[in-house]
Amino acid sequence: MALTGVLRPGFIQIRVLDKQAALTHYVDRLGLNTVSEGSDGRVYLKGWDEFDRHSVILRPTDTAGMDVMGFKVASDADLDIFEKRITDWGLTVDHVPEGEQPGVGRRIGFVLPSGHRIELYAAMELSENHPPIENPHIWPEEPRGMRAIRFDHALLYGPDIEKNLAFFREALDFSLAEQVDSPDGVIGIWLTCSNKAHDIAFVRYPEPGKFHHAAFFLETWMDVGHAADIMARYDISIDVGPTRHGITRGQTIYFFDPSGNRNEVFAGGYTYYPDNPTRTWGPEELGRGIFYYERRLNDAFLSVVT
Repeated sequence: MALTGVLRPGFIQIRVLDKQAALTHYVDRLGLNTVSEGSDGRVYLKGWDEFDRHSVILRPTDTAGMDVMGFKVASDADLDIFEKRITDWGLTVDHVPEGEQPGVGRRIGFVLPSGHRIELYAAMELSENHPPIENPHIWPEEPRGMRAIRFDHALLYGPDIEKNLAFFREALDFSLAEQVDSPDGVIGIWLTCSNKAHDIAFVRYPEPGKFHHAAFFLETWMDVGHAADIMARYDISIDVGPTRHGITRGQTIYFFDPSGNRNEVFAGGYTYYPDNPTRTWGPEELGRGIFYYERRLNDAFLSVVT
């Protein structure tokens, strides 16, 4: 499948309450690599199999949650094209200058009907510790901790997700891979700009701008089990898992960082193509859709957001 326009999730900026505790969690336990620390206190991280300079930014502050999620587009010219499409659709676009994040070109930003900030960018420097490209070994150095490969996707909670769906389809050319529908309207949507089962997802929630989780991709189901061992060894707070999703078919564990932000480690998932029909779930089967083995949701998964 030829990828043009919006290519993939690029970065996420997460608010953390204790920088050192967050670094122990994301670097030592999850297995991300430290790239740099800015004069403003932000710390830049990446997974071992990511080519771009960074994909996770930790911003120390007094409230947990997500500031922004960024998507990489194919070319600088696409930023101008998408700016017009976004403003024509009805959202206000602002501009973030080159260098606001180290190694990143200019960005355009906007706030979704659900209250979440999204940014698009085209240029980011190649990581100094990128995966090998000449006679490559399978990894540049032995992965550690949970061996997170990359930042994979995010699930966000907020109102007006039907408007989010229309926007992502009409302005950014995303596809709706799966949805949970009900007589009262759409409850959840799983959107993709690639051939992954999802690149971003939204669940209907009364408060705007809420962050449910950031997901990090692992190679195999065995790696998910290894991640569970790490969580047990270091008393990391687990929400649910190891288990499997019906929606996306991925294998998963949900757990919390020291600030209360939910993380996910995720393996598997089906391959999506744009001619695939949307898979639809009814609300009576939502438990099986989210947690295929347990066939029911736990209270924390539905209610704990930052």
